[in-house]
Amino acid sequence: MTRTHAPGALHFVADGPVPGLALARRPLTHPSATLVCVHGALDRAASFARLARRLAAFEVVAYDRRGYQGSRDLGVGGLDDHVEDLVRVVGSASARPVVVLGHSFGGLVAMGAALRAPGSIALVVAYESPFPWLVRRPGAPTPGGDDPRLEAERFFRRVVSDASWERLSERQRDSRRADGPALRADLATLTGPRPFDPSDLSVPVVYAFGGAGHADHYRDLARALEGANPLVRSVEVPGAVHGAHLSSPDQLAAAVEGAWEDACASA
Repeated sequence: MTRTHAPGALHFVADGPVPGLALARRPLTHPSATLVCVHGALDRAASFARLARRLAAFEVVAYDRRGYQGSRDLGVGGLDDHVEDLVRVVGSASARPVVVLGHSFGGLVAMGAALRAPGSIALVVAYESPFPWLVRRPGAPTPGGDDPRLEAERFFRRVVSDASWERLSERQRDSRRADGPALRADLATLTGPRPFDPSDLSVPVVYAFGGAGHADHYRDLARALEGANPLVRSVEVPGAVHGAHLSSPDQLAAAVEGAWEDACASA
């Protein structure tokens, strides 16, 4: 399906709500809502550029989580730090209401922010976010080794592909390796105590997952989350894999728009 692209593109700004947090915006004149995008492990705000161009109704905000890319100077953060950053980003949104899209680990950050500041977030869309405390995926990566730079390379090769790593320039590889400490912190969260109980969520959550890749695992996880909280519902994105914001932006955009339309209709 070909979608109409929204005017403008994500561009980084110098006046974000958290000093040192690299934040990008795609403003609109009359948006229906603000969509704040939170990236997963070993990712960055710029990866949402394709998705942003396909969301004509939303003002879009994305940022590099602390410890990653343009936000490395803030140092590595734990989940609480990422949640607090997101709460401040949501609070600074120029258009209301606010929808938060969390990709992978970013979905945990999004749900954590919804628990901390429920009145500020109208809807959370979590795409293939891990919740190993409910359903653990066999072969899921865990922290290991003494070299976080090497761990970042191994993670990229495993989650994306060896071929994609080989296509990167040496500068791009070094940039990914430099995110190793932040990656390690994310993985440590997934092997530690459960950070929150999904049954405590009072904000609607749409758990989205792709129809390709590890669909059976995420389908089981979606059922578990729906069973834990009636405010959680799930949607399958046809043909999408884990990196849907990059490889299937049309389908993911349609899922986000559909989730928001349903939320508005049931409000």
